[in-house]
Amino acid sequence: MKEIFKIFSVVILLAVAVVSCKQEFSPKPKAYPRVVFPERGYTLFSPAGCPFQFEVPSYANVVEDTIYFDKFIKGSCWYNIQIPKFNGVVNFTYKPINKDETLEKLIEDAHKLSFKHTKRADYIDEVVIQNPNKVGGLLYEVGGDAASNVQFFLTDSVHHFIRGALYFNNTPNADSMQPIVNFVKEDLRVMLKSFKWK
Repeated sequence: MKEIFKIFSVVILLAVAVVSCKQEFSPKPKAYPRVVFPERGYTLFSPAGCPFQFEVPSYANVVEDTIYFDKFIKGSCWYNIQIPKFNGVVNFTYKPINKDETLEKLIEDAHKLSFKHTKRADYIDEVVIQNPNKVGGLLYEVGGDAASNVQFFLTDSVHHFIRGALYFNNTPNADSMQPIVNFVKEDLRVMLKSFKWK
């Protein structure tokens, strides 16, 4: 009987040892790498042929967006404000308000595009934009692991409508990206406050 108990004990110990060794250990990082932010500074962006101007961060590059669904759209006043240091971009689109593109339709489109992120967002806050240059709109602050944490639209309510969205070329992770999002959001606020119609 003692012999059977010893054999049974050895078999149990071997089984536990084999089962416990199958999972590989992967240590979790204790912290995210420190982000070195660029020095703040702004330059005036006033594109020829477009009815607006505003200040952009000096660490950003502004590039005209000339392709829309594989179609060439030169002169559309659409721009990408590239942020190479953070692998990000603000997609910036301009549309004139007219009978086909009414203010109500453009605002509804901007609202729908912002709220498409509700599946991944923890929250979406709407902040009213009103600057002294007769420019109004809404800033959408999207919290959580959404693809775009900041979206906005600007208008004069009669002739002009602009929509923008901030994206980073990486997998959304609110924990690691939040300091960068906050930094860029401050510069976007400066941009929105400096916005003027020509």
